[in-house]
Amino acid sequence: MGNPKKVAIMGAAGRDFHNFNVYFRGNPDYRVLFFTAAQIPDIAGRRYPPELAGPGYEDGIPIYPEADLPRLIASHDVDEVVFAYSDVPHEYVMHKASMCAAAGADFRIMGPKTTMLKSTKPVIAVTAVRTGVGKSQTTRRVADILVSKNRKVGVVRHPMPYGDLLAQAAERFATYEDMDIHKCTIEEREEYEPIVDRGLVVWAGVDYERILRGVEAESDIILWDGGNNDIPFYRPDIHIVLVDPHRPGHEERYHPGETNLRMADIIVINKVDTASPDGVERVRESIDSLNPDAIVVEAASPIFVDNPEVIRGKKVLVIEDGPTLTHGEMTFGAGVVAAKRYRAESLVDPREYAVKSILETYRTYPRIGTLLPAMGYGEGQVRDLEETIRKTPCDGVVVATPIDLSRIAKIDKPWTRVRYELQEIGRPTLQDAIDEKAKSLGLS
Repeated sequence: MGNPKKVAIMGAAGRDFHNFNVYFRGNPDYRVLFFTAAQIPDIAGRRYPPELAGPGYEDGIPIYPEADLPRLIASHDVDEVVFAYSDVPHEYVMHKASMCAAAGADFRIMGPKTTMLKSTKPVIAVTAVRTGVGKSQTTRRVADILVSKNRKVGVVRHPMPYGDLLAQAAERFATYEDMDIHKCTIEEREEYEPIVDRGLVVWAGVDYERILRGVEAESDIILWDGGNNDIPFYRPDIHIVLVDPHRPGHEERYHPGETNLRMADIIVINKVDTASPDGVERVRESIDSLNPDAIVVEAASPIFVDNPEVIRGKKVLVIEDGPTLTHGEMTFGAGVVAAKRYRAESLVDPREYAVKSILETYRTYPRIGTLLPAMGYGEGQVRDLEETIRKTPCDGVVVATPIDLSRIAKIDKPWTRVRYELQEIGRPTLQDAIDEKAKSLGLS
C-alpha cells in the first residue's frame, strides 16, 4: 500500500461506516486506523468486522470512545480525522476540528460527490434539517403517493446497526417476524413497522451498495428514508427536505441540515398548525435566502389518540420518541400535544424514578424535562425503560412513539397510543411538487 495516509473516522455507527465502505475500503491511499463513537450507547469497544472492512484489515477496525480521540491521534500519529455523524450545531463541529488540529491532525467533512452512490432506478430522498421534524410520516406519505401511481416502491432506511454488524450488513424487512429475527431495537422498529404495515419492504444495514443492488432488483423506484439530519447515501433524483418552525433558525445552524436545505428540490414546512406565525415566517426567510428555487409545501402532523379517556383529567406519564428528545433537542412531541388537547390534569415527572441507562440519558440530556424518552438500543435498556414506567406514579401512560410499544416493553398501567401522519395544507401538495419535479427530469 506504499505510504498511505493514516485516518480516523468520528461517527455514531452509521455515516462513519458508510463513508468507509464507499471511499476508504480498498483505497490504497488511505489506512483507517480506528473509528470513534458518540451519540449512541454501547458502540465503543466493538470492532468493524474484517469481513466488511475488506483486504488489509484482517483484524477488523477498532471502535473507541470519542473522548479518547486526542490521545489516539497522538499515539497513532493520525494524519486526518473524518467527521461523520449528524445533527450537531455548526459550532460543535468546529470545536471538534480545533481539537483535532491541536492534536496534530487534519480535519475533513465528506460531501455528496465522494459519499453518494448512484442507482439504476429513480431515487426520492426524504431528509430534514433536524431530528424530529417529521421525516417518517413524510416518507409514508410519499410512499402512498407512489403506490397510488402503481409504482413498486422499495424503502431504504438510514442505518441503525446497533447489534452484530456482520449479521446486519444488508437487512430486508417485510414482516414483523423479520424484525424479531434481527432483534431490532425500539428505534429500528419505530422506523420499520409503519412502512411494513403498508405492505412495503424496508431495507437497512451497514453495506449500502449491497443494499442498493438488492432493492434495485425488486423495485421500480427507491425511497430513501433519512436519519437525523444526515444527507442521503444515494444520489436523489428528487430531494425532499423538512424544516421545523418550532425551531426557527436551526435550519441554518446545524450540520449537515443546512446542506440538505441548500440541496433540496422540495421543502416541506411541517407543523404549521402548531407553530407560531413568526416561526413559520422565519423559516420561510431562511428558505428564501438559502434555496429560493425550491418548491415549498406547507404541512401539519395531526394526531390521533386511540383512547382519550386515559388522558382526560388524569395524571399522565408521556413517552415520546427517544432521538427527538435527545440529540433532536425537542422539549415536547405528539404526546404532549395530546395531553394538552385532552386536558390531562398534569404530566408526571419520571426523572426521580428513572433507573440505570434511562437515568444516564437524563444526565446526558438534561433538557428533556418531564418526558420519558422511549430509549431502547438493546434488551437491557428496554428493561430499564419498563422499570422506569413501573416506578413512576401516574394514572395513565401516553405513548407517542410510532409503534405499539407494548409489543416490546411491558406497560403495567392504563395506556393509550398517539399516532400522527403528514397532512398537506393548501397547494402545492407533495404530489403536486413530486409531479412537477418528475416532469422536469423526464421521469415517468
